[in-house]
Amino acid sequence: MTTILITHPASLDHRAGYGHPERPERVQAIERALEDERFSLLAREPAPLVSREALLRVHPERYVAAIEQAAPQEGLRRIDADTAMSPGTLEAARRAAGGAVLAVDEVMTGRCANAFVAMRPPGHHAETETPMGFCFFNNAAIAARHARAAHGAERVAVVDFDVHHGNGTQDIFWADKDAMYCSTHEMPLFPGTGAVNERGEHNQIVNAPLRAGDGGERFREAFEVAILPRLEDFRPDLIIVSAGFDAHRLDPLGHLNLVEADFAWATRRLMEIARRSCRGRVVSLLEGGYDLDGLARSAAAHVAALMEE
Repeated sequence: MTTILITHPASLDHRAGYGHPERPERVQAIERALEDERFSLLAREPAPLVSREALLRVHPERYVAAIEQAAPQEGLRRIDADTAMSPGTLEAARRAAGGAVLAVDEVMTGRCANAFVAMRPPGHHAETETPMGFCFFNNAAIAARHARAAHGAERVAVVDFDVHHGNGTQDIFWADKDAMYCSTHEMPLFPGTGAVNERGEHNQIVNAPLRAGDGGERFREAFEVAILPRLEDFRPDLIIVSAGFDAHRLDPLGHLNLVEADFAWATRRLMEIARRSCRGRVVSLLEGGYDLDGLARSAAAHVAALMEE
């Protein structure tokens, strides 16, 4: 078995406006990094359009219809101060969610060991009925619900190391006893959620906030002390990673000081638990990361660690 990379050129057609940090060059930077010879054995598949059924496991019909109706034929339509749609946004969002679903299918059926979905727009800020923070559909939650509905996974965990807290994923999983959400993130920072005492209705939400200036030592401590033991006890049938690389020291939207080796370390530690709990099944989804060099090098380190399986 091998690692599969899932992407699609449609991700380049979503534009959020001049100077916006969530830009097409993000995926291009990752793709260039993964052209290196050490990734020659990386399997590659195009991201399909998500099915209506998969979307509706997370977002109600009225919300999906509203997003579709908001999609402009030309120009930009602003959803909020940070989030906008262009003519290519809807297809990109559908394929980002569809790529997450395909990754689950590939991993749960054993056709590959693990997967990385390099698509945009990201998803972890999208709540059940609220787009925000550059996000429209919650790709991680869609993947988790698909794993349960289509593959019989009883428990699914999402581990999020984006510099911003995944308020949307937490909101969607808040009352779901069979879905764990674990996050390291900078506080205070957008969106303002993610305090330690936000634990979910079944104590299955684990937040390990970091402070501006924290680096790899504090990040690894948060993983080792707060997240990994809880994840081990939960014994998930699948681990989904919300892989945001904006905690990198170069990123303009955060104030943490992680480097590529920290993301690789976290990836390996999650894979260790996945081997013991769920036959190594890991699906990783791109979230943030806005310094192109830091993003490319961090994503490459992450994928290289996945390929060690």
